[in-house]
Amino acid sequence: MAFGLPMKSMEPTICGDKLGNLIMEVAKNFVVYIGMVLACNGLHFLLKPYKQPRITSDIIVGLLVGNIGFVRRLFEKFNLTFGFIIDFGMTCYMFTLGIEMDPYALFAKPNRYTKTALAGIICSFILGGLVTPMFKFFPDENKLLEFTLAFSTMISSTDSPLLTRLITQLKIGKSDIGKLIIGAGMHTDFVCCLMLSIGTIAVPMPEYCQNLLGRFEIKKTVNVVFAVVVQIGFTAMVSPMLLKWVSNENPEGRPMKGPHLVLSIAFMVLMCASTTMYNYNPILSAFLVGLCVPREGRVSRWFITRINYMLTTIFFPIFFLWMGYESNFRQFALHHPATWVRLSVVLVVAVAGKVVGVVVYGAMSGVHWPESVAIGMLLVTKGHLQIYLAMKVIGCGGVTTTTGIVLVLGTFLTALPASRIVASIIRRAKKRAPTHRLALQMLDPSSELRILLCVQGPQNAPASINLVEITKGSADTGIVVYVTDMIELTAELSDSLERDEALHTATVKDRAVMERRDQVTNSFQAYVADNDDGITLKRTMTLSTITNMPQDIFILAEDLMIALIILPFHRSQRDDRRLDSGNAGFRYVNRKVLRSAPCSVGILVDRGLGSVEGITRCEATINVAVIFIGGKDDREALAYASRVAQHSQVKLTVLRFLVDDNSVESAALYRIISPEQEKEMQLDDECFTHFYERHVIGGRISYMEKHFANAAETFSTLRSFEGQYSLVIVGREGGMNSVLTRGMNDWQQCPELGPIGDVLSGTDFSMTVSVLIIQQHRLRGEIDGLDEDFSII
Repeated sequence: MAFGLPMKSMEPTICGDKLGNLIMEVAKNFVVYIGMVLACNGLHFLLKPYKQPRITSDIIVGLLVGNIGFVRRLFEKFNLTFGFIIDFGMTCYMFTLGIEMDPYALFAKPNRYTKTALAGIICSFILGGLVTPMFKFFPDENKLLEFTLAFSTMISSTDSPLLTRLITQLKIGKSDIGKLIIGAGMHTDFVCCLMLSIGTIAVPMPEYCQNLLGRFEIKKTVNVVFAVVVQIGFTAMVSPMLLKWVSNENPEGRPMKGPHLVLSIAFMVLMCASTTMYNYNPILSAFLVGLCVPREGRVSRWFITRINYMLTTIFFPIFFLWMGYESNFRQFALHHPATWVRLSVVLVVAVAGKVVGVVVYGAMSGVHWPESVAIGMLLVTKGHLQIYLAMKVIGCGGVTTTTGIVLVLGTFLTALPASRIVASIIRRAKKRAPTHRLALQMLDPSSELRILLCVQGPQNAPASINLVEITKGSADTGIVVYVTDMIELTAELSDSLERDEALHTATVKDRAVMERRDQVTNSFQAYVADNDDGITLKRTMTLSTITNMPQDIFILAEDLMIALIILPFHRSQRDDRRLDSGNAGFRYVNRKVLRSAPCSVGILVDRGLGSVEGITRCEATINVAVIFIGGKDDREALAYASRVAQHSQVKLTVLRFLVDDNSVESAALYRIISPEQEKEMQLDDECFTHFYERHVIGGRISYMEKHFANAAETFSTLRSFEGQYSLVIVGREGGMNSVLTRGMNDWQQCPELGPIGDVLSGTDFSMTVSVLIIQQHRLRGEIDGLDEDFSII
């Protein structure tokens, strides 16, 4: 008994020591994980200027950290646990990949995306099957054919999630070539994963890795085929009904009910695990289940967003750490020439197969060969699945660690040149883009100006006519004005239309609308009859709902090669000479046009501009001011003012608002100038100097400089315009984020007009000062000098 008591008292101590050691080891693993996350994010941040995808920094960090002695010793203790984590993470990855795929694409008529993908797959598969056996990637002669087919499938594949992120981040996802690359990449990934899923049934690679001399057993194969077919059929039938019921029980805007969520997850887990009882690969089983799950619906979106978040934040750092551990540099035959030969062969076969296949198809479909080469090289992109397969094959049939590392390096090198390939696509697209930049500043002063003048009704005609008169410039340059009626298509008006189905046209028969159009037409025809010097007038009509009207205006502007769209302000002047509350529908149109117009835009606030008589007959003068603070829109307003200055009856005054550097208040508010702001200021000075030398020095234009310390002084000067000017021209974003306008947005009524434009268009600002707010043509997207939806194919 005396000896037994110490033994019993020592048992808790031993358990406590083991638990303490376990907690310590787990803590060490957690520290390594945090370090891995920080290192991956840090290197990705450093590589951002080079536009490298995240996977490049993750591979580099994983290979380095995974080969540190301390980390390797720590990893060996938890190797089995990490193996389960990796398999579970890849199962989730393949499940979401399957959900995002469209299985019906197999039965649909092949489109451009499908044909491009198949051309690359077939050529890469054939080339890989012929070349790779010569270089003994798989040394053992047993099952060489099976491994060669699997290897060729991997070479032919594309990592579509990675490629989609690449194309989107590099800003060409909305272009025709970007859409083609994304579509072809998804179809390539789908076909190759399907080939692996089917091939694994006949050739279960894990079993062959353990027993290369094993024979093909027809009974096992039949059992697996039966299990997979039942799995696919049951999931395809039940999952749409289940997810639809869950979605109906959990409408948008409300939290998902816990039991319904658990039921959905349990069903997916059960379906993914059902075929593993027959030794079918769980990762590929998850992919097939994902294919059968409907892509639409709240539950599917929930699965995709939650799993992708888990993968990016938690799983991928562990995944690349595991990759680094499996890629043991001590076993890497660095100095052996065969190592680099194999790496070169992998890259050459992967690139050559895709490029040749896509170029051949491109030649048949009319795609330029440089674009075909770029598409083929981007479709080579490999990612997480290919790395996983490369690591899993190490040790199978004599496959060495060197071969696994070679495949990882090959994956790394396929993603590395993506940014340069996209940059070359953008350079070629810029060369092919139309040289006619739809902005007044870029327009040749001696060339013809094309304006789309929109009117809501006869009330806009007088002001529009006077604006055309002062805009026409000299008779030598000329101006083409397309006057279009903005007619809202209501249910009553739609019933009165006379449609011609053969010509796909409709004729307006509503008497009120026809009278309004006739009044506008007569007013402009009378003006042109008296003033035909250099003016070409044409009539059009925009008949559509308020929602579709902006798009119809865009189509009209693009078809007619318009340089400037002029829209009437949504508020009109009442009899008491104040502006009314306005038309909300036409304000919506103006805002949409300002946001996405294919050319420059002007918003005309009419406060009696049409009542200034005698301009067209050169019997009266009109005082016009243009405000210049700085920015693209102010430079566009100055370019427009240079045309207005050519009219003999216009007295133009240029007002340049500058910051008072001597003011203590402005010095305190003045922020540090960024490189972009400094470049804009340089462009402002160059533009204004050119304008000054051309127009002001000759004495035809008045010039005034005003120095302000704050927005209050700017506002006071704007208020003083009453009685001085009939028309003020201002850039929409002139003075945006400037000391001169800071605080003005606190009481904005129409923020779409910019700080100065909003003040000048205010209901209580003036009764006689009309305003023209101008916005320079903005290229859609973030590609400098090119629209995001450019076309190059």
